Amino acid sequence: MSWKRGGSDGSRGYHHGNLKETLVRAALELIAEKGPAGFTFAEAARWAGVSPAAPYRHFRDREELLADVALRGFSQFEGELAAAWASGAPDPGTAFERLGKAYLAFARNEPAYYSAMFEAGVSLDTSPELRLAAERAFLVLRNAADALVATVPAGKRPPALMMALHIWAMSHGIASLFARGDAGRRALPMTPEELLEAGMLVYLQGLGIGAPVETDR
Repeated sequence: MSWKRGGSDGSRGYHHGNLKETLVRAALELIAEKGPAGFTFAEAARWAGVSPAAPYRHFRDREELLADVALRGFSQFEGELAAAWASGAPDPGTAFERLGKAYLAFARNEPAYYSAMFEAGVSLDTSPELRLAAERAFLVLRNAADALVATVPAGKRPPALMMALHIWAMSHGIASLFARGDAGRRALPMTPEELLEAGMLVYLQGLGIGAPVETDR
């Protein structure tokens, strides 16, 4: 989804309806243009076409507005990851590959949300709802790790939490550098999906998960 300003003069005037939603859209647009640290609370009000004091009806300050954006982002992120994982069907390996692609697709398709979630410096302790939304998103990855670990003989299983954190770090690194849909994306001589697939193959086989790589003799 791309966030573009409406109106022939390049601004979005607020006339009636839900000011809170308009301010969230303003924040997403401004994040897309300037990054999560590149705009002020007053700029969000100006984008919405209201007075500088109006946003305080809904948000304590700019940080609380960003926290609301991050909360919405994590909720959408969790939904897309859960849909891709699909409870591990038809098998954990296939579902895990879909999960990785969904992670990269979110960074590419929702760069403003992604920035608010991971780059705005918003503390998860801002609200219980924000922490819960972030934890629910990570839980999808943790459940995938549990399912993959379960395919290894009991005496050789790696810690699932450690594995989930390693996979998250790799997925997030590739998404942040190569799969995002904004100017922060770096050039890569392969697709981000191919890079993640190769990295996961090496990592999982190092843990004894998956079939060994065939090599030419």
